[in-house]
Order: sequence, then C-alpha cells, then structure tokens
Amino acid sequence: MKYVDEFRDGELAQKLAQDIKNAANPNRHYHLMEFCGGHTHAIFRYGLPGLLPSNVELIHGPGCPVCVLPMARLDMAMALAKSENVILCTYGDMLRVPGSGRTSLLKIKAQGCDVRMLYSPADALLIAQQNPDREVVFFAIGFETTTPPTAVVIQQAQKLGLKNFSVFCNHVLTPAAMHAILATRDAEEPLKLDGFIGPAHVSTLIGSKPYEIFPKQYGTPVVIAGFEPLDVLQAILMLIKQLNAGKSEIENEFTRAVTVDGNQKAKSITDDVFELRDTFEWRGLGFVEKSALKINEKYAEFDAENKFQEIFTAYTESMKSVPKDNKACECPSILRGVKKPNDCKLFDNPCTPDNPLGSCMVSSEGACAAYYQYGRFLNSSVNVIDAVEVNG
Repeated sequence: MKYVDEFRDGELAQKLAQDIKNAANPNRHYHLMEFCGGHTHAIFRYGLPGLLPSNVELIHGPGCPVCVLPMARLDMAMALAKSENVILCTYGDMLRVPGSGRTSLLKIKAQGCDVRMLYSPADALLIAQQNPDREVVFFAIGFETTTPPTAVVIQQAQKLGLKNFSVFCNHVLTPAAMHAILATRDAEEPLKLDGFIGPAHVSTLIGSKPYEIFPKQYGTPVVIAGFEPLDVLQAILMLIKQLNAGKSEIENEFTRAVTVDGNQKAKSITDDVFELRDTFEWRGLGFVEKSALKINEKYAEFDAENKFQEIFTAYTESMKSVPKDNKACECPSILRGVKKPNDCKLFDNPCTPDNPLGSCMVSSEGACAAYYQYGRFLNSSVNVIDAVEVNG
C-alpha cells in the first residue's frame, strides 16, 4: 500500500538504526519526547526501542486526549448523563475512563443512563433530530485534529434550528501543552528533554508554523514525524544531528502530509465557532493558560455549560469534598514524561486494559496501554525485534 509498505521496510529500518547508532555521541545522553500517543503505540508496536542505542531515550508525552482530561470534567459529563431527559454521546475511548469512586460512563449506562458511543459527532445531530423531546449532549474531547468536526456539527445545528442539541466542549491545544511540559524542567520532578518528535495528525491541521516558538524560546528542536516506523526513526536521526551540531530548529519529516500553514479551511471553521479559554485543567499538567477552546457567543445556545449551568453548579458544590484520582496511580507523572508506565506500582497488577485504574491504561493512545500491549516485553528475555516484526 502506497505510503505504508515503503515506510515499514525492515532493511531500511535496520539501516536507519545503524545511522542513528553512528550519529549518537557515546559521551552524551539524548532525551527525546514523542508528544503524540499514536507515536507511542507505533514505537512499541514496531519494537523501535530495541533498535536504538542505550543513550537514546524516548520519553512518552501527554498526546492522548482521553488521558489528559481531568477527572472533574469526566464527572461533569456523568452528572449530565444522570440528568433527566438527557442523552449523552461521546467517543468510545471515554466510556471506560474511571471517574470519582471508580465509576465510569459505561457503568452508569449499565445503571440506566442513556449514554451512546459515536464514531462521528454528526451522529449526535441525527440522534437529536430523532429525539426532539430529549436533550442530546455531545461530550467533545480531543486536540486540534478532532476540533473541526465538532465545529461543523455546531454550525449545522444552528442551520437546522435544533434546540435540543448542545456540546460539552473539552478540546485542547497541542502547543500550549508543549509550553507547559518545557516549564516542568524546573519543577520538583525535573524533566530531562532535549527535543520533540512533533505530532502528525495535529500538524496536518495546524501546520508547522506554531512550533517555531520552541526552538526560539526554549532552544528545543522539533521534528514533525509521521506514524510509520521509518518516519519515527528518521525523525530521531534528524533530532540527533541537530543536537550534535548545536542547532535548534523546526523540521518537517512528514512532508507528504504536513505543510507550513496547515489546513486553512479547517482552521477557518474552528475559528468561526470557538475561542480560547483563559485557563483549563490538564491531568498531569494542572491548569494551563490559553490551552483549550470554548464555544463562542455566536453559538452560545449550543454550549452545554451554558444550557445546563445549574447542573454544573450543583456538581461543583457536591464534589468539593470527594477524593479524586487514585493516589497510587502515576498517570499524571507519566503524562509529564518524568516517569514511565512500569514505574507505577499498579501497572500490570492490578491495572490492566481489562481493569484500568487510570486513564493512561484506558485509551488506545495511552502510554500505559501501549507499554502493556507491547513494551513490557522489553524487560523480559524475549527480544522485542523478534516479538514485534518491523514489517508489521
């Protein structure tokens, strides 16, 4: 398959691995963060850590929208779902994420709440049209990639004059999170970070220009990479060459899909519907300024936080004394890149994909789920290259 098979070639992977080994200075350590959860899964699926020299370390970032959503926002969604006459719609990954008291959307669905899994936000519009006597709320999450589809359904809802449809908006922004991560290098848990493997899908939308600030302000290079194993290996080699030369630049390995300015039409649709929030809470990063979107005044009638303000206020008051995240769960530190999944004492026992105790184990893009499915072989006698073939 074009743009897939040629980026999974085993011989080329071995050659790139040797180029990385030759380029890596044995007298220094390279700390490279793949921001995107899709990269994390590709790295473990294709056994890339086993191809790298020991002084090239890959750090897993917070690029999983399900993982970074704070428990309070999930609890708010469940409060909506428990309300009379409400149908709550969302993506499948959100259903099993544990909220307060280890409840979840899936569990309250089993108790009788009307919670529905969607593949597309457009399905929520259809549900609203089919149920004119019910309030339909789309629980929207995701980075810049999933924001335009949410914007489109809000525009369509206005054109259709739907009065029973609204969106609980939790869309967050990649560059703001990268700023927050770099700021943690001076925190109590210092993060060693030399460069970013920039996200693929997000970058097809926003382009490469928003990353130009990181080399200039922090001296941290960024190489945007595709999701195939050769993409990631090439990006690692490009970062190492920059660091060896004392450079800090933005480079685009994923030229077959990413441009400087991104998708102008998608960005225009997003700008029409959304505006920046002053601040927003991220799991692991805390409150980050200008890091999320909210529905603007033009479409305020479709903002669930406006429509159901009494429910959100009542929830906030009732949850002030309720404990939140499992204190033993290391998901916040894993999302910041200061710990790895197997540093958590809950990992693999009792926390597994079938019994997730934290969001990083639930999501298909979560670092713990990736490490459980593939990466745990790294600590066994099984050679990861044999366990997971480079050719897929």
